Amino acid sequence: MTEIRQYLEENLENMTALLRELVAVPSVQGDAEEGFPFGREPARALGIMLEKCREAGYSVENVDNYAGSADINGLAPELGILSHLDVVPAGDGWSSPPFELTQVGDRLVGRGTIDDKGPAVAALFAAKAVKELGIPLKKGVRLIFGTNEENGSADLSYYRSKHSLPPVVFTPDGEYPLINAEKGMLRVYFSAKYCGIPVNAGTVINAVPAVCSVDADNYYGSSAHASTPEKGENAITKFLGIQENLHPLLNRLSELFPHGEFNGKSCGLGFRDNISGDMTCVLSMLNTVNGRLCGGIDIRFPLDRTKAEVSAVICEKLRYAGFEIDSCEGVEPHCTDKNSTFVQALLKTYERVTGEKGRCIAIGGGTYVHEIDGGVAFGAEFPGEENNMHSPDECITVESLLKNAEIMAEAIVEICG
Repeated sequence: MTEIRQYLEENLENMTALLRELVAVPSVQGDAEEGFPFGREPARALGIMLEKCREAGYSVENVDNYAGSADINGLAPELGILSHLDVVPAGDGWSSPPFELTQVGDRLVGRGTIDDKGPAVAALFAAKAVKELGIPLKKGVRLIFGTNEENGSADLSYYRSKHSLPPVVFTPDGEYPLINAEKGMLRVYFSAKYCGIPVNAGTVINAVPAVCSVDADNYYGSSAHASTPEKGENAITKFLGIQENLHPLLNRLSELFPHGEFNGKSCGLGFRDNISGDMTCVLSMLNTVNGRLCGGIDIRFPLDRTKAEVSAVICEKLRYAGFEIDSCEGVEPHCTDKNSTFVQALLKTYERVTGEKGRCIAIGGGTYVHEIDGGVAFGAEFPGEENNMHSPDECITVESLLKNAEIMAEAIVEICG
């Protein structure tokens, strides 16, 4: 509807002002305090957003600073739009202060602009557009704002212990056209007594390690997200693959994780399906600690497998290689029917607003709706965009901010009108 786009353009300054206010809050998870489960800054960001919703005339609730919600009309909520206000740490390498919104050409730069404060602002103004333009709705809409997506989504678990979610939910915390399928995830930590050469590689389990330090030598690869290991080069497996006569534990790891293999076939895995494609298996951490060799593995497995099935295979292989399993945790795959009325309504909206073909996609990463039955990720990144998510100079373009709000407003009308 042209009136929705016009409303958003007329309110661009207000949208940018709110985004600026939110970006200025360094809402990285902090130490828990009484009344502040994830520290004070995520709670402060939540307070700002809920106050803006209250000013808009919505029914607002703060759920103990874990999450908050705003109902945009008095009807029982049919649609939930779920976004989060916490962010990852700034890190180094920024061209401008990470917690100041800086406009560079058409780009709005700052931590959280695309993940997920910008989309949260777009969701609020989408709802405001529908309400203030007087577009009639037959069903209710609830905006939900979380504060712990980047560190395990304990916010959402707590919220769901207090309130039921609306029947259908999407999160603008992924990419367009629409993510309906997400692989299962498994993270395995293992160790064994060790008296060989010191090894130090990998600090986080969900990233391909770029450097492996072995005694006085370094082996270099390139980093990538563990869900797309083919985009990087694993420094650990590079080291294991070019050495001879290593410690028996290292030799066995070399057999299980050949350099350049991404699907875990040598571990007895290598599964795939026609929707989510090949699984991934990454030896992402290997460190000597207090006389033990400690490792970590990140696995993303396809929709037709279970957590129990995959964990049984990998744990048996590691035990046979001489390791103890310290922990093995994960989640089952997530898939929402691409032919559901909800998914088709969102794809129809995307096509109408963008003029591009809507389609469902599957990913190896997990989104905010991974454990919500029927939930999907709808936005906020458009195909071909480079928004530097989780990296220096994270950004969203002015047009993408407006377009996200327009798509969400149209989706509200399509589903609830």
